[in-house]
Amino acid sequence: MNRPHHAAPGHGPEHGHGPEHGHGPGHGPSQDQGHQHGHGHDHGAGGDFDWDALATLLEREAELRAPAVTQAAHWLSGLLDGGAAHGGVRRVLDVGSGPGVIAGLLAEVFPDAEVVAVDQSPALLERAGARSAGRLTTRQAELPGDFGTLGAADLIWSANTVHHLGDQQAALTALAGSLRPGGLLAVAERGLPLRFLPRDIGLGRPGLQARLDAAQEETFAEMRAELPDTVATVEDWPALLAGAGLVPSGTRTFLTDLPAPLDPTARGYLHTLLSRQRGRIGEGLDAADRATLDALLDPAAPTGILNRPDAFYLTATTVHTARAAGTE
Repeated sequence: MNRPHHAAPGHGPEHGHGPEHGHGPGHGPSQDQGHQHGHGHDHGAGGDFDWDALATLLEREAELRAPAVTQAAHWLSGLLDGGAAHGGVRRVLDVGSGPGVIAGLLAEVFPDAEVVAVDQSPALLERAGARSAGRLTTRQAELPGDFGTLGAADLIWSANTVHHLGDQQAALTALAGSLRPGGLLAVAERGLPLRFLPRDIGLGRPGLQARLDAAQEETFAEMRAELPDTVATVEDWPALLAGAGLVPSGTRTFLTDLPAPLDPTARGYLHTLLSRQRGRIGEGLDAADRATLDALLDPAAPTGILNRPDAFYLTATTVHTARAAGTE
């Protein structure tokens, strides 16, 4: 998938509020809190990009959010009661799948369907295939250029992917064109920002996370402005889905709420996420906030994110849905 330089569609933590724009749940670091991918992929210009490190980050985030995404998938199953146009759910696409964690969850909820993980990165698709135990097929595709070649589907899931594409309305319209009559398009985009620390953490000025959010919004706006053929869009997702010729069928939000004290896996994810944020948006913060981030990243300090008892993980995944008209 042609993804911008900042992060690839689908899952990535660096621009979202949940999977890297998020990946969000959907798959990858979300709304680029790691776009939070959630599920974006940080494309580098050269061939030395560490896909294994990114895939691990995206997998960790998606696994943290798996219960919420599973709830969302069951909700989608209810909306498809009886299947697309009563023919059953035969084919599901996860567009911007990253390493395939969410595609695997969709395969569990729709066991009789062919579930296809669609992504631009061969490295991430290889990871998806390896973890799928035969439940998935994978498809490498350029986004949005190959949207018209994906084949017909009864359900299309896309998390934190569309906002990486310059013309979001055109992207949704292209995706809608792959739906069978009665089929469903589910888009998870820009949920509430991830929260994992109290307002006052005893280091630096209170309100660090709010300032991180503000810096990330600036980075997100810059990312959008630099995309090829970018179009300013009011991000009213039900209206955008209607503009794609679909009939909006509901929006729901699913919480991931892991209270303090966190387990080592969640702490490790937050440490990696903060480290990436320090590199990506650190220059947008003042010296005091950069020093606070460095203290949070100290693996030996009791006040570091790996050790402090007050760290938690709270985020929301919002899923917008719309249905293709007609019957087969």
